[in-house]
Amino acid sequence: GGRYLDGTVGAGGHAWALLEASAPDGELLGLDRDPQALRVAGERLQPFAGRAHLRQASFAEMLSAASAQGWSQVDGIVLDLGMSSMQVDDRQRGFSFLNDGPLDMRFDPGQTPSAADLVNNLEAEELVDVLSRYGEEPRARRVAQAIVAARPIRTTRALAEIVARASGYQGGRTHPATRTFQALRIAVNNELQALEQGLEQAGQLLCPGGRLAVIAFHSLEDRLVKQF
Repeated sequence: GGRYLDGTVGAGGHAWALLEASAPDGELLGLDRDPQALRVAGERLQPFAGRAHLRQASFAEMLSAASAQGWSQVDGIVLDLGMSSMQVDDRQRGFSFLNDGPLDMRFDPGQTPSAADLVNNLEAEELVDVLSRYGEEPRARRVAQAIVAARPIRTTRALAEIVARASGYQGGRTHPATRTFQALRIAVNNELQALEQGLEQAGQLLCPGGRLAVIAFHSLEDRLVKQF
């Protein structure tokens, strides 16, 4: 039994497990900003028809999404932060420098701006701020100057090559463009602000004794969750 909210439903893996464990009458509300993910999750969760409810929304909107479902409280909330493998593997979404594609990086393709908008329109100092704040890139100024000098930049591969040359990193365990791509993705999707709002709303939505589980992948997310 119980009611659960998956704020990052993705392909429906956590949602499936929650619905299976809460059988026969537990319900789940799954949110995602990505309409493609919701279509995949909808197909995967068909065996739980009537118990699984999906809505296109950010977890920063979980209070209003739950209210629209007629829920005032839930027993558990899960947030699996960042991008999904489904998004990374689709080169047209522009999340990865491993596959060449357009500079996009939007969780919701209907939103603005895209990564290309930021890369090609921000002032150099604004780029430095984005790379430092969201990518914790120690060579942010050098990378930002190289980006501005190379404009216009349209593809993930072109950006990755520019960053690799500018950064001077060699022989590391991660690609030199990793921090830059992380920073742009976070900025495009307003991820840290959404996380702060989602955590606050989760505290209001959980019933007494309810549980919040957050899966984080880097220190910026990790710090916010721990402090909360």
